[in-house]
Parts: sequence; structure tokens; C-alpha cells
Amino acid sequence: MSQFDSVSVVKQANVYFDGKCVSHTVQFADGSKKTVGVILPSSLTFNTGAPEVMEGVGGSCRVKLQGESAWKTYGEGQSFDVPGNSSFEIACDEPYHYVCHFG
Repeated sequence: MSQFDSVSVVKQANVYFDGKCVSHTVQFADGSKKTVGVILPSSLTFNTGAPEVMEGVGGSCRVKLQGESAWKTYGEGQSFDVPGNSSFEIACDEPYHYVCHFG
């Protein structure tokens, strides 16, 4: 799917790591939400509350989940699962466009 229809978008951006990651929250009629954003070239560590699925829609990244020793590469059309109450490291050599699905 290349777009979300019949949604509300929070105008205020979510800006993390001095602007290296910027996203917008998309709210659906059923109360669920996702974020749509870009991570600029950088190496960052994110903490999670709820489980997440990170869907790549452009660019690529390398990811290491909490407790794992190996990095895995993900590109456009690929996704990775992040458990709740954990963290992951992400390294991008190019802008990585993503959709974060919560829950």
C-alpha cells in the first residue's frame, strides 16, 4: 500500500536526536496509530514501550535488536519486529523512510 486513506495527521512533528529522525503521527478511525518518518544518515538507539513493526519504504538500514549480537540489513519493502519494553540500534548510510506500526 503506497498511502493511507481516511486518516488524521498530527501536524506537530516528532523530532528525535537533533533532527536525525523526524516523523509524523497518523491516526486511524479505529483509534490505532502509526508514525511515518525519515532517519537521516546516522547511528541511533531507540527504546520501545509497545511492540513495533518497522516497515521500510525507502532507503536501507542496519539493525541490531537488544540482546542480539549480529546486525541485519533491511531495505525498501522489508520490515523488522521490535519487542515491547526493549531497544534497538539502527545505522543508516542514506535516508531511511519508514512506517512504524505500533502494537
